[in-house]
Amino acid sequence: MNENRNDIGGPYAAFRYAAFRRYAGSNALFNLGRHALVVAIALQITEWTNSAAAIGFIGFINVAPLLAFFLPAGVLADRVDKRKIITFTSGLSCLFSILLLLCTVVPVPDADILRGANGVIRDIALFFTASENHAKIHFDNPALPLVFLLQFCHATVRVFSSPARVSIIPLLVPHNHLSGALSWNASAFQLTAVIGPLFGGLLAANGGFSIVYAFDAVFSAALALSFAGIKLIGEQKEKQKENVGMDASNALAGVAFIFRHKPVLAAISLDLFAVLLGGLTALFPLFARDVLQGDATVAGLLYAAAPLGAVVMAFIIAHLPQFRRPGVVLLWSVACFGGTLLAFACSRNLALSLAALFASGMCDHVSVVIRHTLVQLLTPELLRGRVTAVNQLFVGSSNEISELRGGLMAARYGPVGAATIGSICTLCVVAGVALALPSLRTVPPLDKLKPAEE
Repeated sequence: MNENRNDIGGPYAAFRYAAFRRYAGSNALFNLGRHALVVAIALQITEWTNSAAAIGFIGFINVAPLLAFFLPAGVLADRVDKRKIITFTSGLSCLFSILLLLCTVVPVPDADILRGANGVIRDIALFFTASENHAKIHFDNPALPLVFLLQFCHATVRVFSSPARVSIIPLLVPHNHLSGALSWNASAFQLTAVIGPLFGGLLAANGGFSIVYAFDAVFSAALALSFAGIKLIGEQKEKQKENVGMDASNALAGVAFIFRHKPVLAAISLDLFAVLLGGLTALFPLFARDVLQGDATVAGLLYAAAPLGAVVMAFIIAHLPQFRRPGVVLLWSVACFGGTLLAFACSRNLALSLAALFASGMCDHVSVVIRHTLVQLLTPELLRGRVTAVNQLFVGSSNEISELRGGLMAARYGPVGAATIGSICTLCVVAGVALALPSLRTVPPLDKLKPAEE
């Protein structure tokens, strides 16, 4: 089929472009490995420590590099060829997964430095753990600090990879097919979030954590190799990158753009606080074991239920006309997201819990598609890396801090109490954003949006 016929529409138009097909396939594999790895690490740390607080520490480890490096990562994405960034960071991810595999299968000596690190981690965990549970937790595996360190390295690489991987999409398809490409990219992410946790949970339960890390290494290598020879539609704009300096004003240009454009600020803020306060993923191993009386397979089902709902919603959205009032739809979708999480918190039945999470995924995908599309369409090309980095900070920090919040609250109040409080706070966030940033409700249809300052 002729790839120059940019005027042809339809829900699958973006896949007529070879560059987007290669990106979508390799990026999907990368995300598949990432989701499997997240489950494996959470289950492994739960097995090694029996500590809810230790699971929460994963969230802190993931968010610390984001807070430290999101500004230089955005400038780098706007200054350096995005293809080179993706190739290099994916190669590093492959290396770190191999090291995780070695930490799991090769006995780690009980060195003084590792014993001391375990002692520090244990002391912090005890501070957040109810006194009656102190005797139940243990931090005596010498590989535990190394797993935390390698997870930190993984998180740092993702900070520098994500702005390039997201902001390259407008350079792979013409502008009139960008909304569809962004929607399918979000859908592919959700699909991998369905398969990845199941994949990771089943492999961890039946073959061990090392197999999960091996697959993640292979998938990272596939992404690193896939960008060889890919041509960009916006090649000329890529050559303008030498004009992007590394000074503070350029680094903060993405922040300034977001705060000047209230619909973008409202959409990002809504996601930030709703997920930060309502996110439950860190609690799934505890819900599976303590509330639903299940094993690692049940935990994998809980991780996969919401993304499965998102995939179903993705195919529904692909065949629907553009939302006439996307801002209003965004507010309602996040409100329904909070309601379904409250239903999950109250459930003691596996089928009902999975149904509630499935519905939450459907609601969440609507908000993800609207937010991603709105941000990318309103942002000029030479700012996309920096704006995407700020968006990554908002979204990533909300996810990771939510894991920390969930783990620490669960250590004090139990998983049900933590989930109930968080879901109620999510509903309050929707009301607050709707009142504080009313311009979101007046956003025109997404197919009418153009870069704001191009």
